[in-house]
Amino acid sequence: MLKVAIFDDIEERLLSLKFLLDSTEHIKCVGTFTNCINLESSLACEPDVVLMDIRMPNVDGITATRQIKSLYPSIKVIIQTVFDDDEKIFLSLKAGAEGYILKSTSNEKVIQYIEDVYNGGAVMNPSIALRVTKFFNNTDNTAHQLSQELTVREKEILHLLTDGLSYKMVAANLDITYNTVNSHIKKIYEKLSVNSLGEAISLAIKNRIV
Repeated sequence: MLKVAIFDDIEERLLSLKFLLDSTEHIKCVGTFTNCINLESSLACEPDVVLMDIRMPNVDGITATRQIKSLYPSIKVIIQTVFDDDEKIFLSLKAGAEGYILKSTSNEKVIQYIEDVYNGGAVMNPSIALRVTKFFNNTDNTAHQLSQELTVREKEILHLLTDGLSYKMVAANLDITYNTVNSHIKKIYEKLSVNSLGEAISLAIKNRIV
């Protein structure tokens, strides 16, 4: 029996997915959760696969995925979302998710994707797979150029931020001050020609700087 846990802050969708899973002969829903605050307790149900909503209260789906992979590496995670933008796709995959699918995916496909991930595969909707392909096809020499512009310390900071650490956590991790982190971030923005942390992270992932 394939065991699945569902994380979604919308009760109606939780019940709908639970009904779908429990109506499938070889799959059982072992838990439904409206937040990711206490993952260790939630995952005591020992799921093989987790369906994770990307937009969760308090702890978002990407952060939760990273935590799941740290605590229970064998659990497979499929991110479910209404978003198909590049940054969220790659942050999810970097966090360790085996799949990234849209909430508009048909019930038949959801079951297929769960089975595929359980059997060792990685899944995406065709439209998302196309984005991934185009994303990496456009990296060519940009990665090398951008990587050369950043200092070792700036790459370290960008790497930690990409892993989900806050400015304060980065400062503590590298034993530097919060203001020093801020100073490095400003230089990173200038060198990468971006205006936000999201843009910096997206560019770093796209061009394999981190």
